[in-house]
Amino acid sequence: MAGTSGRRPSICPTLLYADAKAAIRQLTEAFGFTELSVYEGEDGSVMHAELAQGNGAVMVGTKGRGGVFDAAMRDAGPAGVYVVVDDVDGHHRHALDHGVEVLMPPTDQDYGSRDYMARDLEGNVWSFGTYAPEIAAG
Repeated sequence: MAGTSGRRPSICPTLLYADAKAAIRQLTEAFGFTELSVYEGEDGSVMHAELAQGNGAVMVGTKGRGGVFDAAMRDAGPAGVYVVVDDVDGHHRHALDHGVEVLMPPTDQDYGSRDYMARDLEGNVWSFGTYAPEIAAG
């Protein structure tokens, strides 16, 4: 089974947005992601972007550009993505300051996590919490 080396994540959620540039702004400004790369087409649409949060990443693109992935995602609904953060309450305050729609305020969970849930501009649900799955070395 393929693995990763260095700081390369082995799983990257990939989301398509009608307005990928607005999504990138929200993800970086409100949710604290770091923009790694953005590749635009001649028409200014986002062909591919990579954003990092901790040791994970998400890939973003513009809906309706054509191609196999775009066709496969055409009728897909919103996605849910979980992101580990150290300071849930601070992260939540920062998101609120940027006008993010919060679906659940910071809440202590029975399984030991403290997390909150928000919706991005196009309906994807983002959960931010302290729980981090432990993956045994293979």
